[in-house]
Amino acid sequence: MSPFPADFRWGVTTSSFQIEGATEEDGRGESVWDMFVRREGVIAGNGKADVACDHYHRWQEDVDWLSKLGVNAYRLSVAWPRILPEGTGRIEQRGLDFYDRLIDGLLVKGIEPWVCLYHWDFPLALFNRGGWLNRDSARWFADYVEVVVRRFSDRVTQWITFNEPQVFISEGHYWGRHAPGLHLPWKEVLLAGHHALLAHGYAVSAIRSIAAKTPFIGYAPASPVSLPALNSAEDVAIAYSESCAVTHESLWNMAWWLDPVVLGHYPADGVKVFGANAPSPAPGDMEAISQPLDFLGLNLYWGPRVDTTHRGREAVWTYPADHPRTAFGWAIVPEIMHWGPRFMAKRYGLPIVVAENGISCLDFVATDGSVHDGARVDFITRHLAMLQSAITAGVDIRGYFHWTLLDNFEWADGYKQRFGLIHTDFATGTRTPKDSFNHYRDIIAANGANLPSGNIGITEPDIWEKLIVT
Repeated sequence: MSPFPADFRWGVTTSSFQIEGATEEDGRGESVWDMFVRREGVIAGNGKADVACDHYHRWQEDVDWLSKLGVNAYRLSVAWPRILPEGTGRIEQRGLDFYDRLIDGLLVKGIEPWVCLYHWDFPLALFNRGGWLNRDSARWFADYVEVVVRRFSDRVTQWITFNEPQVFISEGHYWGRHAPGLHLPWKEVLLAGHHALLAHGYAVSAIRSIAAKTPFIGYAPASPVSLPALNSAEDVAIAYSESCAVTHESLWNMAWWLDPVVLGHYPADGVKVFGANAPSPAPGDMEAISQPLDFLGLNLYWGPRVDTTHRGREAVWTYPADHPRTAFGWAIVPEIMHWGPRFMAKRYGLPIVVAENGISCLDFVATDGSVHDGARVDFITRHLAMLQSAITAGVDIRGYFHWTLLDNFEWADGYKQRFGLIHTDFATGTRTPKDSFNHYRDIIAANGANLPSGNIGITEPDIWEKLIVT
């Protein structure tokens, strides 16, 4: 018998800017990414997203593919500037109409829409007014959320506020590798992050106050958890501690982005690390940020293995040269699907949804007309088997969303990285399902009962109740 619950959500996820195209159609305003991609040399191959997967025009075909895959849930994102071209004020009805059609099309096929309200397409007009550095950004976002929720909450009950704030704040405002391409000092970076967290809290309040149907609300930070080098009591305890810590000046952690949201305060170790650069919340900010959530979304890809000598700045980020890797160069470590949910459920006490998990491969259409992506087939098998072991260990896991349905515009890597279950020919738009599409379809149809078990899982040391939430 499968350990996956009968009502488990099997899904895939996409994001608006990466697949929609139609960036200048039907009144859509520009986002910071439209600005960023115009810069020479910041995107691999100088790729643009004005067409991408052309999902804006081919959404019916893509919904048909979702139906063939057999998913019962689909995580999509709404493009803020497609709804509010200037970010605030005037509402573009044609943008709302597009998502109306998409949501209705999903529901006709029996697919539950999970709407992510922000997947990085910040309106350019609001960036020109200070962007996330402007405290008003939190209210701007809440106002946009109100428009979306008023329109769609008669049919949508599953909501995600933000996708990966670590990335759009750190990569976009400190490292400059993503839009808007800034290199700010830590004090300003952390201030932008604080405003984003405040926007999350305001959004949760807005959803709960105006949703037509009872909402199920979550939040999906990137999930850089640490993994025990060995399944020993000592290493598991170290991995848990590292997964819940801010060890040095970096936003690539969980605690800075989850402690305020769930526990109502910034982590003490993070405040100490950032010192005078840490934000000084205004009265009421932390209460506004820490609105009750219904689930925690985890975007799980890979993480370092840690032990007594490899932790903090010395974590083993560099795996051996012969370690299995994705086309992105990321180490393949399926046990992240066990320890990630295990650790985060322990610390935060919320149901877990795997909001993203996937692999970039060097896929191409073979001479037989098919796409044989054996590495992805194996990746899905191993990672879902590990997720199965986390459920067996008692973690309340409500769903799994594979990244992603279609090969798409992969941010700074342009069209070089292919994560899709469906191959996209970007010259013609032709969709070709890969072997992994059929494999995942079969797993969904069996509700996971056809996954391997036994030695592919994890035998935990008997220390679980001794782990301390600090």
